[in-house]
Amino acid sequence: MEKINIQATINNNVATIWNAYNSAEDIMQWNHASADWHCTSSFNDLRVGGKFSNRMEARDGSFGFDFEGKYTAIEPFKRIAYAMEDGRQVDIHFREHNESTTIEIAFDAESEHP
Repeated sequence: MEKINIQATINNNVATIWNAYNSAEDIMQWNHASADWHCTSSFNDLRVGGKFSNRMEARDGSFGFDFEGKYTAIEPFKRIAYAMEDGRQVDIHFREHNESTTIEIAFDAESEHP
């Protein structure tokens, strides 16, 4: 299966980025693909075997879906891995460099909407 890789560097320390990435309240502020989408609810049980669910909706109410997964590995401030409901795998690494943090995400591409 093909992997998609994304990398972003944020000008903040790893603890702040980790907390924003995993706090349900924060997730609802940043988890949307574009300005015409929003995250209306978030649940996050950050532990191996724990689950998360983020509700994504178009702002015009035309479409919505739940993005869900189950955690398979957690290394605080370093790594998160999870499996999505369709079996695809995601691996996220947090790397701190001086006053910034790089997030590297690798995930299995889907076949329904290539």
